[in-house]
Amino acid sequence: MTVEKDGMSREEAVDREAADAGGAIAAPEVGEAADRSQAEMARRRNLPELTVVVPTYNEKDNVRPLVALLDEALAGIDWEVVFVDDDSPDGTAREVRALARERGNVRVLHRIGRRGLAGACIEGILSSVSPLVAVMDADLQHDERILPEMFRLMAEDPALDLVIGSRHVEGGTVGTGLSKVRKWGSDMATGLARRLLRITASDPMSGFFMVRRESFNQVVTELQPQGFKILADMLSASRGRWKTKEVGYTFRERRHGESKMDTAVTLEFLGLLVSRLTGGLVPIRFVLFTLVGISGVAVQLGMVGLVMALSGGPFWAAQTIGVFTAMTTNFLLNNMLTYRDRQLRGREFWRGLASFYVVCSIGALANVGVAELLYKWFGTWPVASFAGAVVGALWNFMASALFTWRAR
Repeated sequence: MTVEKDGMSREEAVDREAADAGGAIAAPEVGEAADRSQAEMARRRNLPELTVVVPTYNEKDNVRPLVALLDEALAGIDWEVVFVDDDSPDGTAREVRALARERGNVRVLHRIGRRGLAGACIEGILSSVSPLVAVMDADLQHDERILPEMFRLMAEDPALDLVIGSRHVEGGTVGTGLSKVRKWGSDMATGLARRLLRITASDPMSGFFMVRRESFNQVVTELQPQGFKILADMLSASRGRWKTKEVGYTFRERRHGESKMDTAVTLEFLGLLVSRLTGGLVPIRFVLFTLVGISGVAVQLGMVGLVMALSGGPFWAAQTIGVFTAMTTNFLLNNMLTYRDRQLRGREFWRGLASFYVVCSIGALANVGVAELLYKWFGTWPVASFAGAVVGALWNFMASALFTWRAR
């Protein structure tokens, strides 16, 4: 049915409006299609030049101070900031949403059931439409005042893929932002990353950098979403093809909140090294799972020895107690370390423990079965035993991910 207005059809009215506008609107679409088309054009006209990605967990008190500092530092640049929050219990995402209602260049990605700095950075960068993306922490330790220099370098040199905010070049220093122990650990990790991954940048452990979005797209499918050191992962994945520069800055003290650096972060970094050295064949999570499994062997042997010493046997009873004790400690450690982004609590904890017992029992049967078969074929017990252990470990890893921690 044709809708008429003042004796004209709707199509004629649209044509008349276009003519009155001096040809500014040429044969526009009508209805929802027109709305989508106009929204797309508006979006393109207002593309930010720079997106700043800020991963957060319990950083509510730092949100507004950080945006105020970015306002001052990035004057004259069309920018936006994306806070990627891992469902912080302190209400960080809620604070960002409140600020986003006050201004148009603040966004939040609220992640549910996922945790980890690397994964948050990847999702934040992929959510951007800017040609350049900066990543920095929310704790105010990164000096936002060098962002304009980083932006200038990228804008002046289209061949430049990455600019790193570095603590180890001229003008850069750790300052008072790290304790002596953390500085020693950071220096050790930096040395390992540069040596083992063949990285030439002086500060691959930096969490402060600016990357060209096109360059990031070249390596994103190779990046590990687990872990904290995404820059080292990116540099390794680029295989030395990227053109990079470094800008020095002073690492400041944290104002609010607590550091996320802990034992798990250290283990995840070691897992990253193994993953990159194997060309990504071995994921970080499997490295952690294997380390926990090795600790389980020690727990089993210790428990069997303790039971035998206290009761004198029988051995089968001591072995059974040792096996179930090792399964239990393996579950606890994996829940805290390997799968801390999917950590089970409450009733899910007990369901997960029961399923882990079942998974590992099947894995043990697979271990023995494969070893026995290979021993009959080749007659070499070390090879057969090792192969059985590998099969059992792979089964335990994949099955527990699917059924105990329910991979999505």
